[in-house]
Amino acid sequence: MRNKNVLYLVQAAIIAAIYVVLVTIFNMWSFGPIQFRIAEALTILPYFTPAAIPGLTIGCLLANLLGGSVLLDVALGTLATFLGAVLSYKLRKYKWLVPVPPILSNALIVPWVLKFGYGAAEAVPYMMLTVGASELIVCGVIGMILLYALKPLQYKIFHEQ
Repeated sequence: MRNKNVLYLVQAAIIAAIYVVLVTIFNMWSFGPIQFRIAEALTILPYFTPAAIPGLTIGCLLANLLGGSVLLDVALGTLATFLGAVLSYKLRKYKWLVPVPPILSNALIVPWVLKFGYGAAEAVPYMMLTVGASELIVCGVIGMILLYALKPLQYKIFHEQ
């Protein structure tokens, strides 16, 4: 039992760290009205392990804090990632639906953060379209490529003790 808890914590910590590193490396694309947050490709990881839920949530929280985000972004951006991760985990039996929750949660929540947290001049529906399109590319395309790349290794990487 103890090894299982340690494995869960280690997996969550590694996922959080990778998320933060990806946001930091691709910082210029990770923030603003037109976002292309490469780290969001990791939102397919709940397909493999429930440890991805706290990993993605903490990773997003830390990335937003380190990226200088306003408090509204830290709170609601992290909430969007958490909701997407939880719902992705619940849909893990339907592989092709796994990226849908993070796409929708970010497309619906982040534009309001951009408008009220950063005073973005663009209309909310326009930002829903731009954020949704970038999430579709990152989660739906890059994320699914990642899912298929990890699938043959899933029992080595995400095994339970």
